[in-house]
Amino acid sequence: MQNAAFLDPSLHRRLVDGLYLEAMLMADEARSYFDGGAMADDDIQDPLRRVAFACESLKVTTRLMHIIAWLLSQRAWQRGEIDDGDLTDEKYRLGRATLTDQGQAADFPFAARALIEGSQDLYDRVARLQDRLDQRSMPSGPGPARALLDRLNTAF
Repeated sequence: MQNAAFLDPSLHRRLVDGLYLEAMLMADEARSYFDGGAMADDDIQDPLRRVAFACESLKVTTRLMHIIAWLLSQRAWQRGEIDDGDLTDEKYRLGRATLTDQGQAADFPFAARALIEGSQDLYDRVARLQDRLDQRSMPSGPGPARALLDRLNTAF
């Protein structure tokens, strides 16, 4: 499978490097914000809101770690440390991340909302890149096995 081979190697490298830098900066911002006393804000004194806030901080961190792990696998692929076929292994794919309920986060402090929205946007962009790479690497048209399964599904 030629996962990213359709891209110019230098373009793929620049995309991955740019996204990696953005993810690392955002991870540092999130760490500083969520570990640096954000819970002490007067706006988050209600115990249920504090729990919701803590859950959202975990979601942001998880999203960013999935992104960084995927980008590191792409870098390893670029250096030849991972074969094309290995990129289809689940451990090298972008992990699933839970979306934030915008209604619940609407009354969080601005900095928290910015990190939540920024991490979701970055995750969505990386997911679209992975989807594009997957689409480009798949053979055109269904294979004979898929065609047979489709015929069986329509018959029963």
